[in-house]
Amino acid sequence: MTTGAGAGHKPRPLVSIRDVSKQFANGTIAVRDVNLDLARGEFVSLLGPSGCGKSTLLRMISGLGDPSRGVIDWPTSAHDAEGHAEPDLGFVFQEPTLMPWATTLKNVMLPLTLKGVDRREAEATSANMLGLVGLKGFEGSYPRELSGGMKMRVSIARALVTRPSILLMDEPFAALDEITRHRLNDDLLKLWWEQRFTAVFVTHSVFESVYLSQRIVVMAARPGRIMADLTVDAPHPRDELFRTSAQYADLCRMASNALGKAMHG
Repeated sequence: MTTGAGAGHKPRPLVSIRDVSKQFANGTIAVRDVNLDLARGEFVSLLGPSGCGKSTLLRMISGLGDPSRGVIDWPTSAHDAEGHAEPDLGFVFQEPTLMPWATTLKNVMLPLTLKGVDRREAEATSANMLGLVGLKGFEGSYPRELSGGMKMRVSIARALVTRPSILLMDEPFAALDEITRHRLNDDLLKLWWEQRFTAVFVTHSVFESVYLSQRIVVMAARPGRIMADLTVDAPHPRDELFRTSAQYADLCRMASNALGKAMHG
């Protein structure tokens, strides 16, 4: 695992975060002076303890919250007539947030329906996406009939059904058991490897961040700030052999050390 960027020409980032801070009305500074570039097609984890501003930063990237100071720019994205960026993104929250009265297929279709996509096309696209997340045959099921892991698969399918350029995930697997979490980590990596969207994944798990990521951005709390930007030098695709390898253990140790320094720095 290495720190810093290599020399030479770099393509324009998908997202450029410059001097971003967020202070809430009660005076709490959730994020301070964050500078970060997100490249097209990379997998980045935001790693840190609870309260370090990971979710706040993710929400600002998505446009669900505004910075108190600084700029979040989308250099290569389309812009509206007023010059505002129109980011092409999907968001997976900590909870699946599915419509309980709608079938699995209808839940996944929602973003396409809102875009005005023809019903038959939306149904076919959504059914295909459910197949990609391992839920073929569950199109007619309701959320109450699904396990926690299956509900999260539906949430991921819904976020990816429009083929966004960036997928933002806010600790989506934190409430799941370890076996289900490992399986979903594997399936998420497979989807990312095949579709190569940019992924930004919030977690407080060192093990999860190392397994999933090409980069780990380590954050510290009070105020939330970036303490390290680590490159995970491990090949893709990854599987159970990598999870049980000496290389994985070494990388986890290095990430854990960086997190420990961030928390006590």
